[in-house]
Amino acid sequence: MIDFSDFDQLRAAVGTEVGVSDWITVDQKRIDTFADATGDHQWIHVDAARAAAGPYGRTIAHGFLTLSLTVPMTAEVMNVSASMAINYGLNKVRFINPVLVDSRIRGRFTLDSVTDIPGGVQVVRTVTVEIEGVEKPACVAESITRYLA
Repeated sequence: MIDFSDFDQLRAAVGTEVGVSDWITVDQKRIDTFADATGDHQWIHVDAARAAAGPYGRTIAHGFLTLSLTVPMTAEVMNVSASMAINYGLNKVRFINPVLVDSRIRGRFTLDSVTDIPGGVQVVRTVTVEIEGVEKPACVAESITRYLA
């Protein structure tokens, strides 16, 4: 974990890889819980029997589940000393490769920019969600966070 004790340290890290998270297993229970939370019960995610005959041979994680797991990944990789961190959104998200049930994923983070805003800074990071043993990533996203002093 990298601890950024001030915004100048963040600025100095622009253009660098700031870390790689540990692996997270995406099991069926996690997929089902996400389906229940979002109301997205499409068969490709929750019906193992039907998915076995589908294009991937088993269920796959929701793309937005994969994206949401970047939150704990980020917290594991970097900490910014600030009074508050606000998820400000995303610039671009691509779901490149499905996450098959029981796969392990992790996040690789690059700090793209740090811009001054009133009362703090806006940080843009690229997170690449990798799938263990698979060359092509699951997801690549530009995440925006505002840190207030």
